[in-house]
Amino acid sequence: MVFKRRTRVDVAKKIFLEHIVPIKRTERIPIEEANNRVLAEEIVSEIDIPDRKRAAMDGYAVRAEDTTGASLSNHVLLREGVDCVRVNTGSSIPDDMDAVVMIEDTLPGVEICAAVHPNKHISLIGEDVCQGDVVFGDGHHLRACDIAMLAMLGISHVEVYARPVVAIIPTGSELVSRDETNGIRETNGLMTGMYIEKWGGIPVYRDIVIDDPDLIKEEILASVDCDAIILCGGTSVGERDYVPKVIESIGDLLVHGVALSPGKPTALGIVRETPVLSLPGYPVACLIALLEFARPAVQRLGHVPPEPDRILRARLGAKIASKIGYITYTRVQVRGNVAHPVMTSGAGILSSVTRADGFVIIKEELEGLDCGDEIDVVWL
Repeated sequence: MVFKRRTRVDVAKKIFLEHIVPIKRTERIPIEEANNRVLAEEIVSEIDIPDRKRAAMDGYAVRAEDTTGASLSNHVLLREGVDCVRVNTGSSIPDDMDAVVMIEDTLPGVEICAAVHPNKHISLIGEDVCQGDVVFGDGHHLRACDIAMLAMLGISHVEVYARPVVAIIPTGSELVSRDETNGIRETNGLMTGMYIEKWGGIPVYRDIVIDDPDLIKEEILASVDCDAIILCGGTSVGERDYVPKVIESIGDLLVHGVALSPGKPTALGIVRETPVLSLPGYPVACLIALLEFARPAVQRLGHVPPEPDRILRARLGAKIASKIGYITYTRVQVRGNVAHPVMTSGAGILSSVTRADGFVIIKEELEGLDCGDEIDVVWL
């Protein structure tokens, strides 16, 4: 497979992302639906949390000075309802009391067996959040714990950025729908859509387009109202690989051919300000190109901050060969702390991914890795 140019992965990604403008659409949604969404507003607290002094332990609210000298050998007797008040965790503390003695440090009566200092075992007003505090900024990626904080602040709805809508166009005259048997079932589009959802986007599945440049052009132009377009297949340099030329004819073909193995035929472009990503037809190459290019593109569109991969440190169980000048993804199974290569080639063998736990990513300046090398496994 010959390409006139082969662009480094980091350079190709930079070029592509520089042409992507984050979407500006927002929507107001209930906080129950806001997990994993991105705030499009600043959240400023209108209240103090706690809004009153509260007990941090079960016990007795007291004036700290009344417990001076109390110990296991020198009990101090207090009058319940006068010198002390029984409280549970979270209970309000009377204004004239400034500490809590834990129930474990008392005896019936009420005898105090331990001295406390002012504010001991008390949650003070505004200790968690003060009125006027900026709790979350615009662009904050909401997690479940953040939703709990919003609820604590009395907030029921938030403004968030809309999820990017991504058109997914499978191409190839050899493809058939998944309910047919006479041909190759189309599955790359399904896989792509599920990853788009995982990364915060909304997939829009288009029908299979045969290898016809006019039909491919028509489908791309019909999808430019989406936030991005992903085509699966037809991106190499064969006689029926029309997609890159179609992109170039109606837009700007930024990159065609990247130093990625598998995934070399990937093409990146812009059509009427809409990012267009053309993925290889082989499923493993399709997946790796998705991880390298679609994930950051969808995250940038949706204002989602990049998240680090889950990495497992392991030792390599067998030698892996790679080609200098390419970033190489090798599928591995991890047993204990040893990573065993599943397959070092075969971009069309999807089972090699389903049997793998993750990838070892070999840098482009290396000519493989040796058995016993310490490596990072990017977890699937």
